[in-house]
Amino acid sequence: MERMYSPWREVYMQSFKDEKNVLKDDKSVFSDIPPEQDEERFVLHRGKTCFIIMNLYPYNCGHLMVIPYLQTPEFSELDSATKLEVIDLIDLSIKALKETLKPHGFNFGANLGRVAGGSIDNHIHFHVVPRWEGDTNFMPVLADAKVLSNDMKTTYRNLKKAIDTLLKERKH
Repeated sequence: MERMYSPWREVYMQSFKDEKNVLKDDKSVFSDIPPEQDEERFVLHRGKTCFIIMNLYPYNCGHLMVIPYLQTPEFSELDSATKLEVIDLIDLSIKALKETLKPHGFNFGANLGRVAGGSIDNHIHFHVVPRWEGDTNFMPVLADAKVLSNDMKTTYRNLKKAIDTLLKERKH
């Protein structure tokens, strides 16, 4: 199989200390993102126990993640309030994606452990992946590459606006 070089992933791969995807001080790449970096790091919303962030290496345009602030690999270590907010923010993510990107469906869930596909297995996170009819093509199969048709900064601005609007509507 031929390979297409994706040098932008090198920064991501070099950010890890070892195969456990732990940074130098044993914190995950999701830990301690300062609020002043929200736009730069594509953080869309900060809740009480979790936040919504765009995946920098998405499976599809609009691939979001809901991440608890608590760094743990175990779902059972999340308290009830965090579990409830995870589901609430997944719902908010789906509504914002429906409004902005109009997908035909979604995949959502978590990969618990490296063997389950968890690339950052020391910090549980939940994926929300919008899907469109016919969104598969030959590139991932033949070229081991994913083609994304949306600019991430534009997608971020549109999703941020939709989430802010949805949250305002909840309060009324």
